[in-house]
Amino acid sequence: MDAPTHIGPKTLDSDLCLAPDLLIRTAGEMRISNFLLWQISYAEIWVTEVCWPDFDEAQLHAALRSYAARDRRFGGLSE
Repeated sequence: MDAPTHIGPKTLDSDLCLAPDLLIRTAGEMRISNFLLWQISYAEIWVTEVCWPDFDEAQLHAALRSYAARDRRFGGLSE
């Protein structure tokens, strides 16, 4: 496969098949740093003070429990 001459939204959409439902942000950072902006437009964000090297199975389970309890509206208004 040849390298693209221009990398933009269309290139990323076609070459990067990723649309997470949950974005886990470690180290207490309350920003996404332009990370996968198009793909995470409807993702739920979970922030933890735990830094990445210490992120473990218990932290993952906490994130998943929080995610499971959320009312996902995908951009719509709640009734």
